[in-house]
Amino acid sequence: MVPDLPANPLSIELELKHRRFWWQIDDEDEQPEQWDARAEVSELDVCPDELRHVGDIALVIADLTKERNLLDSVVLGEWALEFIAETVIDPDQGKLHPELDARISQGPPRMVILRRIELTEPWRGHGLGAALIASALRILSPNARLAACRVSPLDFALPGADRITAELSSLRAGAMLESIGFQRWRGVHLVDMRNPALVDARMELLDQWWPGQDED
Repeated sequence: MVPDLPANPLSIELELKHRRFWWQIDDEDEQPEQWDARAEVSELDVCPDELRHVGDIALVIADLTKERNLLDSVVLGEWALEFIAETVIDPDQGKLHPELDARISQGPPRMVILRRIELTEPWRGHGLGAALIASALRILSPNARLAACRVSPLDFALPGADRITAELSSLRAGAMLESIGFQRWRGVHLVDMRNPALVDARMELLDQWWPGQDED
């Protein structure tokens, strides 16, 4: 068993919350859905209180069949709006570019945008980021067909990082996403929401931390 984490990572709970204004309840509402995933060590497990918070993931679900409007740019980001415009060739049905359509399983005409992931310092360096992203996407898989993420120094660098550090962070982020099934397509990392790699992402941690795994 790996000894240098604040607690057993199998005791981490992932809480997903959907945020929207209370008055956005119309059937024709077109605003993207904002989701936040918060990772915390369960109160049932032993862990110093100041180390229970593991990290946060910010996601947005965009409907590919709706007209995009200027307000979406605040939630999705300009790159996501441009990517959707380039890849959705039939907005009435949410039909994707043929090359992309052939690579992605059928499902709801919606796309999850991975905006940000941030782990607290004591929990970094153990593969948790990839596993938590994969878990969050699997939870949301009934609601979307694919997920997308732009990996750039602007999006994945820690605050205050210099240019070289920021570029290295983005390279590590790209490798992390590719380890759970993401592939680059037209400069953006994409994954099929039903890709088995999202399920398999948990196996290394399960093998290391499941009770009895360190016994002969």
